[in-house]
This record gives sequence, structure tokens and C-alpha cells, in this order.
Amino acid sequence: MGTKQQLKDLPEDADLRRADSLAREIFSDIANKWALLIIEALGERTLRFGELRNEVEGVSHKMLTQNLRMLERNGLVDRKVYPTVPPRVEYTLTEPGRALLATVDAICGWTHHYLGHIEGARRHFDA
Repeated sequence: MGTKQQLKDLPEDADLRRADSLAREIFSDIANKWALLIIEALGERTLRFGELRNEVEGVSHKMLTQNLRMLERNGLVDRKVYPTVPPRVEYTLTEPGRALLATVDAICGWTHHYLGHIEGARRHFDA
């Protein structure tokens, strides 16, 4: 899945099949509307669960919980629990999460740039 330049920079003993497999797993996890919206909502901020739920319009408590757990498992979100009553939980993007945010922003920019072309192609295809 890497370019020749990317592969050239890897150590000789790199397990490329494992890296490709892991990349597919992560793409599968994050390629859903809620995960991308959560990443976008967190941005450079730290948010509590309720704040995050308010930011991600339409997400259910269950879907937000599932996606936050998946993002935490993949090392993209940091979850910090404060020992208060009731417990206070905050979520922040990790460094890899912020790097992914930059990629998501780039994809959104690409979409905005080519929106007219994409819509025209769809109209032509659907005609």
C-alpha cells in the first residue's frame, strides 16, 4: 500500500504485510461518518462526553461511546478520567489523531475544490 519512496525509507526487517493489514483495519474503523465527525469536533480541543455529543449532531450515546472506544483503542484519542463525583471524562486527540485530522481536512478541501466536477459527473452518470 505504500509508494516506492515510502517503502525505501522503511527498515529492512519491516513487516509490510502486517503494516498493510493494520492500515486496512484502521481505514475500516475510521471510515465511518461518526469517527470522522468526532475527529473533526475534537480538533485541537479537549471535550467532555456531553460537549462532544452536542458537537456531533445526530450521534446517539451508544454510537459516540463505541466510536470513542475504537478511536482510543487505535491510539487516536486520549481519554482522561477525573476521580470526581460524578466522574468527569475528557477526550483529546493524540498526536497521531491530530495528524489524521490534517488528512481529513485535506480530503474535505479536495472535496470542496472538486465539488462541481463531482456533481456534474454524477448528473451525467445518473442521466
